[in-house]
Amino acid sequence: MLGEPEYNMNELFAQLGLDSSDEAIDSFVENNKLAKEEKLIEAAVWNDNQRAFLQEEWNKDAAWVEVIDDLNVRMHPDA
Repeated sequence: MLGEPEYNMNELFAQLGLDSSDEAIDSFVENNKLAKEEKLIEAAVWNDNQRAFLQEEWNKDAAWVEVIDDLNVRMHPDA
């Protein structure tokens, strides 16, 4: 019997087509900090497909939502 898929930051980055190593994720977050009022999905760093995926998963309150929220917090250091 298969268990639930693992939803973590590495898998999210892989899903987005980005380097999913811990080092690459840390670098991405460090180099793409967002202003307090800037929404994660509106950030210029995403292409249209990435933005659509993030928006869709957030709106569905899907399994990815906790990981997306974690990314949002990490990219908003002053929030």
